[in-house]
Amino acid sequence: MPSAAKDLRPTICDGHLQLRDGRTMGYAEYGEPAGRPVLQFHGTPSSRLLCPNPAITAALGVRHIILERPGFGLSDFRPGRTLLDWPDDVEDAASLLGLERFALVGASGGGPYVAACAYKMPHRLTAAAICGGMAPIDAPGVRASLPPIRRTGAALGRWAPWLLRPLLWLTQNPQRSPDRFLARYTSHNLEPDRTLLADPGFRTMLRANYQEATRQGMAGFAWDVRLVSKPWGFRLEDIASPIHLWHGDRDASTPRAMAEHMARAIPNSRLRVLPNEGHFLLFTRWKEILSSLLEVRPDSKVRTGQYGEKQPKKEAKISHSDRIS
Repeated sequence: MPSAAKDLRPTICDGHLQLRDGRTMGYAEYGEPAGRPVLQFHGTPSSRLLCPNPAITAALGVRHIILERPGFGLSDFRPGRTLLDWPDDVEDAASLLGLERFALVGASGGGPYVAACAYKMPHRLTAAAICGGMAPIDAPGVRASLPPIRRTGAALGRWAPWLLRPLLWLTQNPQRSPDRFLARYTSHNLEPDRTLLADPGFRTMLRANYQEATRQGMAGFAWDVRLVSKPWGFRLEDIASPIHLWHGDRDASTPRAMAEHMARAIPNSRLRVLPNEGHFLLFTRWKEILSSLLEVRPDSKVRTGQYGEKQPKKEAKISHSDRIS
């Protein structure tokens, strides 16, 4: 299936890495090629194509890299993977990309993967943020506050994971009808998400993103739901890294109870609940979120340039396309 990347926001590069075990990992880069690295972990389902405003990214001097998890986009599916396998993939990718240390940001279903990295590889992180992120389903008040479509998915992921893949293929499949999937998957979103969803450019990007995410089928989607629906394999209380938590008070996809639980459990965390913001606050508050990771004021002018990153190793196997000169 051809990629939709060329129809969306301009990338520095759009391609894949070959990890040490031979698997392929899809990724895309946006912003300032020589900037400070920020790795983004996408939601569920999602891909490297769903990107906040790259002009803001470049203006803040950020090299913004979106990594695709196994089974999404260009990344090979990995049977049996756990949340704590992801930090190993990230370290592998960072080495291939020539990065010593970097910041992380994850939205929605990408939040648990930021938490896993903050738990397992704090020595590689300069900062971390979770925006409208998932929390453990068993946390107090969480399950009951989920919208019905996500509560059903969590129940299946926990108790009948073998049903997830065929049911998603039948009922939540962007490949069968992208417009119907988009309508169903965002049906519970409130304002201001509805305004953003009405924007033709954002809607086009979101629809193409969902199709790209599931280009290999529903295995990655189903496995992601399964993983976040079960115990994560580590305690939030054991995370030593500081984490910025961002949440919109109008987020109907990941309820506020999730953010509040994360803030109570993670020792060195700071929660910002933003009034009149929804689930897509990564796109409406991108400048503030990036600035917090860089520890600069959102209205500051940031000079771009080299930030002491290593050059990619000669043995790295990296495939690029759509490179912009």
